[in-house]
Amino acid sequence: MVIGQVTGHLWATRKDENLSGFKFLVVRKLDYKGDLTHDAIVAVDSVGAGIGDQVIIVGGSSARYVLDDKKAPIDATIVGIIDSLEFDN
Repeated sequence: MVIGQVTGHLWATRKDENLSGFKFLVVRKLDYKGDLTHDAIVAVDSVGAGIGDQVIIVGGSSARYVLDDKKAPIDATIVGIIDSLEFDN
């Protein structure tokens, strides 16, 4: 799993037909201190996240499993919105 912050939306009118109906968000990963990194990923939203939300993301086959769509070419899915995040420095 990865933690990140939603920084944008992504729209694609031409895409694999198995991706129709999914909402795509751009997420920047957080580092071990909770700061934004320069690494960004595109993830399918399964929980209704929005810009500025800190989220939990799963990748690989787990990303497709959450959506019950084994045919969709999905590599990352947002599975949770973080209420609070604490780091031990």
